[in-house]
Amino acid sequence: MQRILFLSSALSLLVACDGGPFGSARPTGLPTAPAQTEPVPNAVAPPAPLAAVGQTAVALDTASNAERAAALSAPPPAGERELGRVTVGLGNPAETGFWLRSALVTSPGKGRVVTADGQSIAVDLLPGASGAQLSLSAFRALGLSLTGLPEVTVYGS
Repeated sequence: MQRILFLSSALSLLVACDGGPFGSARPTGLPTAPAQTEPVPNAVAPPAPLAAVGQTAVALDTASNAERAAALSAPPPAGERELGRVTVGLGNPAETGFWLRSALVTSPGKGRVVTADGQSIAVDLLPGASGAQLSLSAFRALGLSLTGLPEVTVYGS
């Protein structure tokens, strides 16, 4: 009796093994996709790879020194008014340029951000939900700590 139990257990194990002589654990009868040798017309390209982990802010900031200098030295536009003060965090580093996204802004436009110590930079103002974000280029041009949450005054026309 013990031999029969042992043999039936061994046979069950063999049947369950993939590629064994008594069967396969792989389902059968399912169609397989043919190997693709030519590009599919109108196919969507795969997304670009994410930035490598550990890249520095310098590597991610694509603003040139000339662009940085122009944004820092831009005169205040005529007719600008103070929109309010917000605490800003670092925005998406993949979004290049000088911009501020804030709930203080109701429609896209040009504006200016002034830090507590009086530094000013011209930015594109973008509407946002809660929580204000400032671009990586603007953070770096103003010399702000990338991990800080500085308060800035926002001006727009």
